[in-house]
Amino acid sequence: MIYPSELGSSFNQLALILGIAVVIPFVFDKSKTSHRVVMLSIAMVLALRYIYWRATETVAPFGFTLDWAASWALLLLELLALIGSLSAFVIMMRVKSRSDEATENANWWAPRPDPSVVLLIATYNEELDVLERSIIGAKALKHPNKEVIVLDDGRRDWLRDYCASAEVGYLRRPDNKDSKAGNINHALARLAERETPPDFVAVLDADFVPHRGFLRRSLALFHDPDVGLVQTPQHFFNADPIQHNLGVSRSYPDEQRFFFDHMQPSRDAWGIAFCCGTSSVIRFPALQDIGGFPTESITEDFMLTLALQNGGWKTVYLNEALTEGLAPEGLKEYVTQRARWCLGLMQIARGSLGPFATNNLRLRDRWSVLDSVFYWLTTFTFRLAALVFPLLYWYGNITVVNAQLADVVSYFGAYYLWILLTLNLLSRGHVVPVLNDVSQLIGAYPIARSAITGLIKPYGHPFSVTAKGGDRSKIVVQWRMMVPFALLLAITLGGLVLGVLFDRFAFFDAGDGKWVILFWTLYNLVVLSVTLVACVELPRRERHVADAPERVRVSFEGEQMDLWMTNLTLDHARLRGRQFEIGTRGTIELENVGAVATYVSAKSRDGVRLQLLPDDTQRAALLLRFYTEDNTPGISNVRMSAMLRDVARRFTFSSNTKGRG
Repeated sequence: MIYPSELGSSFNQLALILGIAVVIPFVFDKSKTSHRVVMLSIAMVLALRYIYWRATETVAPFGFTLDWAASWALLLLELLALIGSLSAFVIMMRVKSRSDEATENANWWAPRPDPSVVLLIATYNEELDVLERSIIGAKALKHPNKEVIVLDDGRRDWLRDYCASAEVGYLRRPDNKDSKAGNINHALARLAERETPPDFVAVLDADFVPHRGFLRRSLALFHDPDVGLVQTPQHFFNADPIQHNLGVSRSYPDEQRFFFDHMQPSRDAWGIAFCCGTSSVIRFPALQDIGGFPTESITEDFMLTLALQNGGWKTVYLNEALTEGLAPEGLKEYVTQRARWCLGLMQIARGSLGPFATNNLRLRDRWSVLDSVFYWLTTFTFRLAALVFPLLYWYGNITVVNAQLADVVSYFGAYYLWILLTLNLLSRGHVVPVLNDVSQLIGAYPIARSAITGLIKPYGHPFSVTAKGGDRSKIVVQWRMMVPFALLLAITLGGLVLGVLFDRFAFFDAGDGKWVILFWTLYNLVVLSVTLVACVELPRRERHVADAPERVRVSFEGEQMDLWMTNLTLDHARLRGRQFEIGTRGTIELENVGAVATYVSAKSRDGVRLQLLPDDTQRAALLLRFYTEDNTPGISNVRMSAMLRDVARRFTFSSNTKGRG
């Protein structure tokens, strides 16, 4: 029975937290360690309070029954997930920004010459339009003493010829041993053979474009002779599949923003920031000292940080948008990438630089690896369990959480609400419950499988390179991903209907605990519904569109005029304010590009659409304009009202996509 006084007291706790949420943004400073420690310490106390209550009051008594097995299995999963959360809370208690340090130590090498840097662009199967912007951007870097080399594991003659015409270096090797790490090591060996090897190497994925200041800002942090590697964040000029398929690319950040903007600066404060592959600069003697990139794991980047630390070299993090790249555009690629990261981390945990191996790693480095293991092992497994366990009640009358509603509100509600408040204060609103769950659920099964099998058998698993580019002009329904979620949705809805219509079947037996199951089930229905929508991949337009209106001078039929331009891409632009006949030819003046030949390809309500015809020099200038300016592409924080409108609009549109694929 629910007692009004107890329930009222529980809701008073939530009201108190909501009251704090209104006031605390005016006094909280996320850059102050003391403020972070207070908020996260309260979160830890509430977490421990919750798990103690779960273990002592909500599980079935010991006995060889299904209720006992199910309730303790769920508690164990929660406990493991909580350990991972507590570790993350401790990490986030500190934060470090190195921007001032980079400014203060710019040109630390003066009056000596600028240090030499070789930029390595590793590629396997990327198309020319992906590689072209990376090569042009690398050539345009402000640092004068640089060399660009493309490392082609695809052994493509057309790329060799393009590199020659672009006046950049080109290397290939006879095999693909050790994948990306082996490709880079082959290049490092060639560099070491030179009479004067470089001072530093920078590593870029084939789809990443450096901003003009990438090298100068990163090199500034090597004023400390113990720094072996400087990592910068990855930003993306396109929406990831979750953003795009849910229609929230203008109101909700990409899935990796929380890690790069908030977790990595906190890890850096503890001295455990790690290399993330692309967008990093490495001291060449440090690489020689450790024998190059490690090949023991398919996530050679994380392992590189451990190898450097094992050899006495530090990794530091500069949280500035200094590169931008291409996020996976399809769900299959998105999931494949994360499953590969997970498998690689498990290989590290079981390898020579693992937390329990004999090596020179510090205690905090071992903690860093364990923290990542708990993240990959528990987050996605628990997300699947959260869908399955309520079904045990609806179909088998198995009670996995035997609790009063007032206690659930008091213990779980207070903890959950405080976590949302704290994490959103620290991350500018990045933690949105349903969308966070959807981003985890999309790849939960393959990632959980990689985590478990990787721990048991770390080697001998095939993996795929993340595909980039390709045709994205059509609606594609990912049926193989969607069907399991659709079945879970139908089973969950069916169980709820059975429980409500046939009260004696199950719903009545749980007493007050039925409200826990009911809320849990309704929440799962929402998450599964949104996940189904996310499995419908929408067409994508040209990448990197400059949407901000700009006044430009155009010339048509001998007449010059100034008009507003929007939607500028490499190939198209839209003019507003005048209409011309389709096929009319002329020019358009673009800043830092010049007069670009163009013709009218279509009419619009208030203007025309232009087809641009840039020459090679102008095309390169456009690429520099789009990708190398020192800005922050994408969305950095949640715009809640806009996000809700975007999701509502997407659900309305989804009814028109049925049966298409």
